[in-house]
Amino acid sequence: MLHLKSETDRRWFDQVDSDLNAVLIDHAHCEKKAAGTALNLIFAYVEDEELCREMTEIVNEELEHFHMVLELLKKRGVKFRRMTPSTYGRKLNDLVRKQEPQRAVDRLLVAGLIEARSCERFRSLAEHVAEDKELSEFYQSLFESEARHHTTYTRLAKHFAPEDIVMQRLDELAGLEAEILAASDDPPRMHS
Repeated sequence: MLHLKSETDRRWFDQVDSDLNAVLIDHAHCEKKAAGTALNLIFAYVEDEELCREMTEIVNEELEHFHMVLELLKKRGVKFRRMTPSTYGRKLNDLVRKQEPQRAVDRLLVAGLIEARSCERFRSLAEHVAEDKELSEFYQSLFESEARHHTTYTRLAKHFAPEDIVMQRLDELAGLEAEILAASDDPPRMHS
């Protein structure tokens, strides 16, 4: 369903254990960036009415999640602050081809893979912090929407290329996403 080529490894859980607050702060930034990505897609592909409608829903949902994470941080006494982002998103976006319609396909698939990884991380984090009932339930509650976003992005990529080409490219990008994650030396982040 998520089209990922790897699962979260022990290294990431060690990072979570070493600095959970940094991961939570980064999560807030990720939600904000996800809203920005969806909004940018509206501007780029304004002629695609279905895409614009779906992206509007994602923008609203991601901003709602952003506020939910901010509230969680506040309840935990953690101050929201700027952070250097992980290199994960930049490296994935560097894979986007420059010419249309391949660019549209890649932009949507990269966004979808980031959502898929977030979904997988949220599920893993919910299990990892099971003793912290509030945090565990919070991450379980986000799982479904992230999976839905991944599916939406993958489906919309098929507006720009035939399904077999989209799925082949998704498979290629998923393999590269796994390599990027495995080679990460970023400090604790949601996608480190």
